[in-house]
Amino acid sequence: MFDKKPKSYTDLLGKTNRIVEGTTIHGDIVSPADFRLDGELIGNFTSKGKLVIGPAGSIKGDIICNTADIEGKFEGKIQVEEILNVKESASIIGEAVIGKLSVEPGATFNATCVMLTNNSKGTKSANE
Repeated sequence: MFDKKPKSYTDLLGKTNRIVEGTTIHGDIVSPADFRLDGELIGNFTSKGKLVIGPAGSIKGDIICNTADIEGKFEGKIQVEEILNVKESASIIGEAVIGKLSVEPGATFNATCVMLTNNSKGTKSANE
């Protein structure tokens, strides 16, 4: 009567991927789920979820995600649909296209920044 779709292993185990400190990845990462990076990524990152770059984490490349919390280092272009949280220990160099921005005192934020705005159709666009 009520056919339930079986949950995938990702649903059962949680939807956060994790790269630990000391790990270096050369290449691109594409993930539909949330992601925490405490290691190093030299390449691009794309996700429909949340990205957390831990205090020991770093990315050199481009990021596209829904939300992001950055505590470590980032160099490149970042596109965040909703909110970018830049923590006190963070260092960001490059470009940012974001919905909302939160920068804690002490953070290094050396980036050009464009905020997305809602147009009349309910979609977001870069207001340049």
